[in-house]
Amino acid sequence: MATWGMVFDLRRCIGCNACAVACKQENSLPDGVFFTKTLSEEVGEYPDVTRSYVPTICNHCEDAPCERACPTGATYTRPDGIVMVDRDKCIGCGTCIVACPYDQRTRLEPEMLDKGLFGDGRLTPFEEQGIGRFTVGTVVKCTFCHERVDAGQLPACVATCPTEARIFGDLDDPTSRPRQLILERRGRQPLPEKNTNPRVFYID
Repeated sequence: MATWGMVFDLRRCIGCNACAVACKQENSLPDGVFFTKTLSEEVGEYPDVTRSYVPTICNHCEDAPCERACPTGATYTRPDGIVMVDRDKCIGCGTCIVACPYDQRTRLEPEMLDKGLFGDGRLTPFEEQGIGRFTVGTVVKCTFCHERVDAGQLPACVATCPTEARIFGDLDDPTSRPRQLILERRGRQPLPEKNTNPRVFYID
């Protein structure tokens, strides 16, 4: 079985946030909820100033602190390495939110689902068809678009990225593009000092 992971090529990311929009649409995410974000920073001094972009996402850690901290077993890891949340078991205690060193989890508050994307309390047809996947008081996060992956497709953010800055594939396959990029360009994991062994890598 594959072990899924993602590589972010920082040379290619242009900060367009097409990934965030695709994620919002694919997962019908309510207002205030993001499964992926792109951080930006200005580098250098005038007049030699550039802007760098750093995509972020749930890192689907091999030793996931969120899973260890969860008191109900709601957070679990699939055999293919994707870290999931079972909303039927989640009690919304927030322990996993505190345990995650990457700040990649969100508890669903009532106003996130009630006020709608336009803030007037009316839900669009798009919101109405997607709201059923959410339960107020539970915690949500990126799932690598597990339904798409199970169907043999790429995660929405990867499929949408116009510069191919996101590379997704089997980390156990030495011939896969992510594994080759990690080896060739010395891919590094975020916050390695946390000893979580993320399945997300950065190359530059």
